[in-house]
Amino acid sequence: MPSNTEITVSQLSRLVGLPNAPTIVDVRTNEDFDTDPRLLPTAERRDARSVTTWATELSSRDVVVVCQQGFKISQGVAAWLRHEGIKAETLEGGFDAWRAAGGLLTTTDKLPPRNEAGRTVWITRTRPKVDRIACPWLIRRFVDPHAVFLFVAASEVAAVAERFNAAPFDIDDTFWSHRGERCTFDVMIEEFGLNSEPLDRLATIVRAADTARLDLVPQASGFLAASLGLSRMFRDDLEQLEAGLLLYDAFYRWCRDATDETHNWPSGRTTG
Repeated sequence: MPSNTEITVSQLSRLVGLPNAPTIVDVRTNEDFDTDPRLLPTAERRDARSVTTWATELSSRDVVVVCQQGFKISQGVAAWLRHEGIKAETLEGGFDAWRAAGGLLTTTDKLPPRNEAGRTVWITRTRPKVDRIACPWLIRRFVDPHAVFLFVAASEVAAVAERFNAAPFDIDDTFWSHRGERCTFDVMIEEFGLNSEPLDRLATIVRAADTARLDLVPQASGFLAASLGLSRMFRDDLEQLEAGLLLYDAFYRWCRDATDETHNWPSGRTTG
């Protein structure tokens, strides 16, 4: 049984991908990290030896600290964070336990370089509908919760990307784009190593809505209708993105937890 300063793998796995997920801090040694350089979704790499210099950056966040096996390194860092008034727990069993349980691990070698604030920067065309909301949602929830998204005129994407060191996505002839019948959302799931039953199910819905193949899954028509409705509600692309994240949060929870659930208004009432 975990202590009151630990969180179990199963408990943390239920939080990953949700908007209220804790900040995950990976404090494995460089030697341990080099043996498996994948990260828990959205995890930040930090040097345990300099925790006194970066602890306050995590103020007001709920934090889970991860080292290789959940012992002295993560427990020492979490204790220091709590000393600074930060709610911090360690992952029981550490990275080894998460990996052994088949928890999602993000491959980050294709991730664009971070800016001076430690955020990845992405760029695409204005007026997003499906894929250009889906991809930011995936990045924010599973890769970089602080990622920056720029929406510019299609003719200016390449030039602005070069000027601001941003990664183009859902743009022809770029790495992060459609491949055959797969849309950019599919590509990101694959390249980040995030294949899992809930995300693969969501990817089918996104692909069907994004590529006009509404016969693939019954949810696609409603998903497309909601996406197009959102695009009509907001003139500002960033406001639309923030609103759209909730749509994807809801569909992800359905894909993860509710596909077998049905609902019907109570019937069989007698009238008199």
